[in-house]
Amino acid sequence: MRNRYLTLAALILSVAIFLLASCGYRRNEIILATTTSTYDTGLLDRIIPVFENETGYMVKPIAVGTGEALSMGRMGAADILFLHSKDSEEEFVRQGYGTQRRDVMYNDFIIVGPGTDSANIEGGQADAAFSAVFANQELFISRGDNSGTHMMEMSIWEKAGVEPEGIWYLETGQGAADTLMIADQKQAYTIIDRATYLVYSSDLSLVVLVEGDPMLFNPYGVVIVNPEKFEDIEINHQGALAFADFLTGQGREIIKGFGMERFARPLFYMEEG
Repeated sequence: MRNRYLTLAALILSVAIFLLASCGYRRNEIILATTTSTYDTGLLDRIIPVFENETGYMVKPIAVGTGEALSMGRMGAADILFLHSKDSEEEFVRQGYGTQRRDVMYNDFIIVGPGTDSANIEGGQADAAFSAVFANQELFISRGDNSGTHMMEMSIWEKAGVEPEGIWYLETGQGAADTLMIADQKQAYTIIDRATYLVYSSDLSLVVLVEGDPMLFNPYGVVIVNPEKFEDIEINHQGALAFADFLTGQGREIIKGFGMERFARPLFYMEEG
């Protein structure tokens, strides 16, 4: 895996210093705070060069959990957010930190585990699966990082009426791919977005056990940071608007076809309208 993650404190400090030191210089640079799944799958590697070539903007992606990306937006350390926790994104806009949120694409979460499936969760609903993992005290690996995936996980535990804690429950504090690999090494259960699972599936023995539950729907959206929230930090609002327009316009064709060559299916599906 690429060595790409920094601690949040160092990351935000470096970005903040850069922003404060470069007023007037950042007209052509866009800082994009995004979830790890858009990075790990390679989607941004496909989208960003096309956007940069056609607009002249340069995009600097920073892949962190959704919670950390939202914190960056609240600090003015990003111009635009590309995430997958719709409720949190809409709250960010309601609080005035974002000028707008737009639907971009979607896929789904899946619950994976060892083929032996000792908790007997295969084919069930998400909350019933989590209840069974708890009842059997089977090892569950959580990101534990306030990411969109972690937020979804916690909502399922809440629906199941379970407070996840104990020796059977391990939090990694890592991104999607790293957490998936740890779960595979330990032959444990975990929840993951389908795109990340597919990208790494050839290296995994974990299998898909629960899918198709409407609760596991996973929408992605783009949020434009509000420049009026920051007096001393330059937010590249025009660049953010241009990138959002690209994602919901010309970029749709890239997203719709992404994954077809390798998996004979797209990794993401497009929101209509």
